[in-house]
Amino acid sequence: MDMLRTGVSILGMTDPEAGDNSPDANTRKSIRLVAQIPLLISAADRLASGIPLLRRQPDLSFAENLLHLLTGRKEDTRAKAMARVLDVSLTLYAEHEFNASTFSARVTASTMTDLHSAITSAIGTLKGPLHGGANEAVAQMFVEIGSPAKAERWVHESLASKRRIMGFGHRVLKHGDARSAIIQRHAADLSRICGDHRWYEIAAVVEQVMREEKGLYPNLDFYTAVAYLLMTIPRTLYTPVFVCSRITGWCAHVIEQQSHNRLMRPRALYTGPSKKEYVPIDRRT
Repeated sequence: MDMLRTGVSILGMTDPEAGDNSPDANTRKSIRLVAQIPLLISAADRLASGIPLLRRQPDLSFAENLLHLLTGRKEDTRAKAMARVLDVSLTLYAEHEFNASTFSARVTASTMTDLHSAITSAIGTLKGPLHGGANEAVAQMFVEIGSPAKAERWVHESLASKRRIMGFGHRVLKHGDARSAIIQRHAADLSRICGDHRWYEIAAVVEQVMREEKGLYPNLDFYTAVAYLLMTIPRTLYTPVFVCSRITGWCAHVIEQQSHNRLMRPRALYTGPSKKEYVPIDRRT
């Protein structure tokens, strides 16, 4: 996420329309960012790992290219199915009202700065663990559980110790996330195609126990983690992959903000100590 944030900032220095904030120019810059961000993520990961860089494949779709750049998959029999599910997850993640990163992008855009600065703000906000990283944490939970036979006991023990179970509940969607049912179907289909039901079966047990014990329903991140584990996407890239999707929503918000702009200038109510007498510096002890 650090390299992606800084990479987008550098692109803001080199884009041929960097200083043009018109809706048409921002739309063109947005399209370029959609194409550039997967390459940034792949290059950052591979440079950090010391492995050769991959190039985009002009004959592949966006999701197929993204899967190839993240995992090296391109022509194996399961790659097409994985890319279809990846495309679904990208569509579901693309936009979700005024979350923290979207708000950050709009506040930055409201100063009439450039689009790349606003997107850099959004990426920096998403990097924070209270906003980004949920599906990565869910995947880590599944790996820790290890097998469906251990899932029920694991959840009960975690609840007893007041441990948070990732992938449930939502600050806005209080009565279930309709997006979750969509990605769940696709995760089930992909499990069947891959001949690997372990992650889905673990998820199903965790979901059942959480519904019975807490009345909570899974959010979008929960079964997305199943799909991404099957795709063998490195877990450290789950949040950057989120950026590949949400960049479309962020850019749409920036374009809308600057097309009908008013500077966002929050006010603060001071609740600290009451007024104190000023003491000149030479009389202070």
